[in-house]
Amino acid sequence: MSHPALLAWSGGELAGAATYVIADGECELLTLHADTWFTGVGSALVASVEEVARDASCTRLWVVTTNDNVDALRFYQRRGFRLVQLRSEAVDQSRRELKPEIPTTGAYGIPLRDELELEMRVAPTEGGRFLAWL
Repeated sequence: MSHPALLAWSGGELAGAATYVIADGECELLTLHADTWFTGVGSALVASVEEVARDASCTRLWVVTTNDNVDALRFYQRRGFRLVQLRSEAVDQSRRELKPEIPTTGAYGIPLRDELELEMRVAPTEGGRFLAWL
């Protein structure tokens, strides 16, 4: 299945990409990849997806990550996302039912078990402009 993507370029080279899907007044950030960290590429891509969500009159921008992905949790929260849901044992269930190749241990040696959902509320301001609710 294909999804819309935003690409980030630096010096003529592809520096990152984000994929997303819009449905029912919400925008889900599906993937985010930056070739190098701490250069602003990821931040620029998130800001661009947020703008796409605003243009589509979405009320919510959201993303799902796993419990071991502490770097992503830090990244998204610093950009205004808030933790809104814990899907306890969701990765365990996916491993049993869909993808047995999902490892049992994730980043930093953390047992890979759960999914965490983060969101940023998006709302119109006066004059048709939009702001993120924090």
